[in-house]
Amino acid sequence: MSAPPSIDYAILATDIKAWARELGFADVGISGTDLGNDEAYLERWLADGHHGEMEYMSRHGTRRSRPAELEPGTLRVVSVRMDYIPPGTANAWEVINDGDKAYVARYALGRDYHKVMRNRLQKLAARIGERIGDFGYRAYVDSAPVLEKALARNAGLGWIGKHTVVINKRAGSYFFLGELYTDLPLPVDEPATAHCGSCRRCIDICPTQAIVAPYRLDARKCISYLTIELKGSIPEELRAPIGNRIFGCDDCQLICPWNKFAQEATEPDFAPRHSLDGPKLVDLFAWTEAEFLSRTEGMAIRRTGYEGWLRNLAVGLGNAPTSTEILTALEARADDPSDVVREHVAWARAQHALRSSS
Repeated sequence: MSAPPSIDYAILATDIKAWARELGFADVGISGTDLGNDEAYLERWLADGHHGEMEYMSRHGTRRSRPAELEPGTLRVVSVRMDYIPPGTANAWEVINDGDKAYVARYALGRDYHKVMRNRLQKLAARIGERIGDFGYRAYVDSAPVLEKALARNAGLGWIGKHTVVINKRAGSYFFLGELYTDLPLPVDEPATAHCGSCRRCIDICPTQAIVAPYRLDARKCISYLTIELKGSIPEELRAPIGNRIFGCDDCQLICPWNKFAQEATEPDFAPRHSLDGPKLVDLFAWTEAEFLSRTEGMAIRRTGYEGWLRNLAVGLGNAPTSTEILTALEARADDPSDVVREHVAWARAQHALRSSS
């Protein structure tokens, strides 16, 4: 990549930020590519095995922490964020506290954000190209080995909280991140400073105690990892703490004081589909594979796969209050073709048997 000559990059940076907001991004910032401290942290995290079965976290080596190795010629990273909680979404705590309902992480209720944001980033790049001509860039939204949280912090979009999620003083943490790697020598913004102080609410509330120390997450215990990334059986000792969380977990964000400033999404595509902001566990457990594929088309939920979907729901049903409806639903899948589903259904039925005998 080679940057075009004779450009006022300060003016261009101001214009890029204005264009990004016109495209629906809530905020935008620009950073350099030095992530040395974050690289050291990543290496320690991997050495401790905290990535679990996410082998891709270690497969890419230093390309994750050295942007110019991932995209040669990269000088700057334009980081953007987009709020994702749509207006009118069912109250999260009310759903979590209703054992008959299924909880889906709020980011996954609507259309897959990867597609929405990548399309907007491509439009932003096109707008830059219209102004200055050809330039080198690459858009990323969870699509490559990128340390997006560190880059967002360096671009001033927020600090990385003790739960390892980016927090913005004016908008909490319910937002997606995306990046535009570029060879343009744009002026950089001031990094965000941390404001967690002595608060440890996120650490204390984690159902599985996955936040093993401030700023240190053991993914192997994290409900988001267990219900999405992990294939096969969920460790038995972690099933009860999962409760009714069938796809991801928001507890550490829900308890965060900074989310009193959270902003509602302006993107209609993030609105809940199929009433997934508070559905009944038994209703979702009755979906056929064809129904699952149809109803999750274009959604992040598709990532867990049908087998993982039923596995997670079986855990939720095992943790639910005993009722004839739930026992009947579990019995109907006792002979499921999947070994994993059968195992978790058997566990769920055993939980109800234990409760009825005590």
